[in-house]
This record gives sequence, structure tokens and C-alpha cells, in this order.
Amino acid sequence: MEVLGFLKLEVNGPMVTVALSVVLLALLKWYSTSAFSRLEKLGIRHPKPSPFIGNLTFFFQGFWEGQMELRKLYGPLCGYYLGRRMFIVISEPDMIEQVLVENFHNFTNRMVSGLESKPVMDSILFLRDRRWEEVRSVLTSAFSPEKLNEMTPLISQACDLLLAHLKRCAESGDAFDIQRCYSCYTTDVVASVAFGTQVDSRRAPEDPFVTHCRRFFTYSVPRPVLVLILSFPSIMVPLARILPNKNRDELNGFFNKLIRNVIALRDQQASEERRRDFLQLILDARHSAPSVGVDSFDMVRQVFSSTDYATGPSQPHQPGRLSKPLTVDEVVGQAFIFLIAGYEIVTNTLSFATYLLATNPDCQEKLLTEVDGFHEKYPAPDYCSLQEGLPYLDMVIAETLRIYPPAFRFKAEARRRQRPFTYLPFGAGPRSCLGVRLGLLEVKLTLLHVLRRFRFEACAETQVPLPLESKSALGPKSGIYIKIVSR
Repeated sequence: MEVLGFLKLEVNGPMVTVALSVVLLALLKWYSTSAFSRLEKLGIRHPKPSPFIGNLTFFFQGFWEGQMELRKLYGPLCGYYLGRRMFIVISEPDMIEQVLVENFHNFTNRMVSGLESKPVMDSILFLRDRRWEEVRSVLTSAFSPEKLNEMTPLISQACDLLLAHLKRCAESGDAFDIQRCYSCYTTDVVASVAFGTQVDSRRAPEDPFVTHCRRFFTYSVPRPVLVLILSFPSIMVPLARILPNKNRDELNGFFNKLIRNVIALRDQQASEERRRDFLQLILDARHSAPSVGVDSFDMVRQVFSSTDYATGPSQPHQPGRLSKPLTVDEVVGQAFIFLIAGYEIVTNTLSFATYLLATNPDCQEKLLTEVDGFHEKYPAPDYCSLQEGLPYLDMVIAETLRIYPPAFRFKAEARRRQRPFTYLPFGAGPRSCLGVRLGLLEVKLTLLHVLRRFRFEACAETQVPLPLESKSALGPKSGIYIKIVSR
């Protein structure tokens, strides 16, 4: 009995502490690496992951640079881990086609991290299954050529503000960062087209819409917090969602209130008094949608086909009732995703195109000739004439989107020879970029107006080659400095 009592005393003492510590360490060791065997079991090459964080350090130089290095080291089919989450990267065209088009029904929903804000989760980017199909049908009709033609005057109106500022830059004769000008301009376009409000970002930088946009795009998760979230997602993601976040709540509250106020105002107006913007097109279709099938969702294929801008109206579709009308939250979500896509991507595309034209004056001269001829033929351009009458500008934009110096492999016959799924600036398949028509329209119309009045010139401050950085999208690292000359 005394021996048993002694053993009981010892077991209840330091031995328990040591045993629990050993078990805890063993569990941590297992947790830190247990998720990192899946790629190897699949036979997919990948960098060696570090405990807890996976291959996070592989991307510290930048996500774009890391992706390029990944393909260089491990080939067209490879993978990596961010925290415990596995990612598979494919860059072989036939396999890309299988995932995006042929076997789309196996890959219908996008990945979510759990940290997305409420407006973003209600956007077309993250809606799932049947609801995604219904809302995509609504938006597909809103982005038709006929509907976009109604928004062309709003883009031109915002462009007038850009032209006024560029005129002052031309008169000064100084080098300046044209990316900042485009940034203000695209903010004005997004405010007008997606949020139904007029702003002048250059003259009124303290406008509430402008300041909240600036806060939205400058906010980033601190790196130590990001490492914790990726390493312990089951704990940190729910914690991050319930902990107070003043910046997130203020941004969401501002855009929510703005949209709801505009909706309330529009509902009180007669139909002929309402602005014909993207927001109104969604509101018009919030109760019913054309019966457009998934096969018709591939906007990119339609845009790059030769029939996208046929002169006649598109084939009408019978409207069908939605399972439930678009909620106000879903309307806000679509406007919010318009802000994310329409601001940074359009700004960078315009900036890169300007840089390439400034540093390739022969190409710019050829484009200026086309622009002058176009204006003589079409004094008031519309969507159809913009697609038909500017083939060289189409080539410039296509080459810009490849982020390569102008070589123009993008003539019509070159596109026909091009291997499918090797050029994917807007994705492909039913989940391809819904706003491809509007984005290209904005870029094309802007360059048309600007080049009608100015030419771009490289100068001592122009960086060649251009340093790049990758955040949510690839962009110039420190702006694009050029000079601009009135024509």
C-alpha cells in the first residue's frame, strides 16, 4: 500500500507536467508539418515547406516574382503551401482549358479565406453554386454592348477632368507621374459608374469617397498577423472576424450607406430621371434575369471573337424570375467588387500603355495617325465604333496586358495562329472576368481622348527598364514619370 501511495504521489506531481509538455510538443510538431505531405503524395513538385508557415517565405520578394520563380524551378505543374493550405499551379495551356472550361463544373466556386468583408462575400466573386449562376445572369445582361453604350458618356465626362489636368501638365513642361493622374481618373469613373456619385479626385482629394477609397487600397494586414493567420487558420480566422476592427467597419459602413442612400433616391425617381449607370442596370434587373445559361457566361471568349461588336442588337433572352430578388447587400457587393477591379487594374493598364508608347515613339506615331483618322470618321464614338475602328489601339492594349515591349504578335492573323489558353489577362471560361468589356472600353476610350490632344514623351526621369511590384495586381514600383506635349 505504501508503494502504491508513493507511485500515486509521483504521478500526480512533476511527471504529469513533463508528460503533458511532451504530448503538447508532439502535437505542435505534428500540426506544424502534418498538412505538408499532400503535394508529395500527388506527385507534384514544390518548394520545401517550413513548419507552420509552409512556403510563405518563398513569396516575400513579391507574389508575382515568386510565381515566376516557382514555374522556373518546378515546371508548368507545381504547387506550394501558404500556411496549411495547399495550392496547385498549372501553366500548361491544355490543362488550363480543362480546369477553366471543359471540367468547369468541378471547379465552380472560388476559394475563400474567411477574412473577406461582408460586401466582398456578397459579390459575384464569392457567391456560390446556384446563387452565383443567378447573379451572373443578371450581370451578364448588364455588361452587354448595348448597356455599355449607355455608360460611355459617363466615362467621357470623367475623362474631361483628366484632360484638363493633363493640359496643365503639358503647359508646365515638367516631368510628372502620370500613374497618379490615372489613379484619380479611375476613382472618378468608379464613383460615377458604380456608386452613382460625382467626384473630382484631383481637385477635391478630401472628398469622403476619395479618402475612403484611398484607405481601402492602402490598408494591408501586418506581416506578423498574416503569418499567425496562415499558421493557425482554425483559431485566427474566427478570432479576426469577431475582434473589433475600426478601419474595416468604417469602410464597410461608408460604402454600404452610400449605396443604400442612392438606391432609396432612385426608387423615388421616375424611370426617365434615373442615371444610366452600372448601379441602375443592376437595380433594373434585381427581380428577374434573362435566362442565360452557364455556356453564355464566357465573356472573354465573346469579347475576343470577331462577332462581339456586331452592329445589330444582341439576341434577346426571355426574362426569368430569380429564386429571390437581389438583396441590397448583393447590390452593394457588386459595386464593391467594381471598385476593386475597376480602380487598380484600369489604372495600371493605362499607366503601362502610356509608358510603352512613350518609350516606343514609332508605335505611338502609328497610333496617333489611327486616332486622328478615327475622329474624322466618328466625331461621337460609341461602343460599336470603338471596337471596329481602332485595330492598332487594340494591338497596343493587348501587348500592354502581356507586360512586354511592343512586338505585336496581336494582329488578327497572329491571334488566329496563337495557341489557345496562352494569353489569359482576363481568365477564361464561365468564371472569366465579367467586366472585361467595360474595362477595355474604359482603357480604349481614355487613350483615344488623351491621344487626340497630347503625345507622350520619355525623359530623364523615365525609368528604363521599368521597376515593377506585385501587390494585388502587378504595377509600377515607383510611378511612371514622363512628359506630355500638346498636339
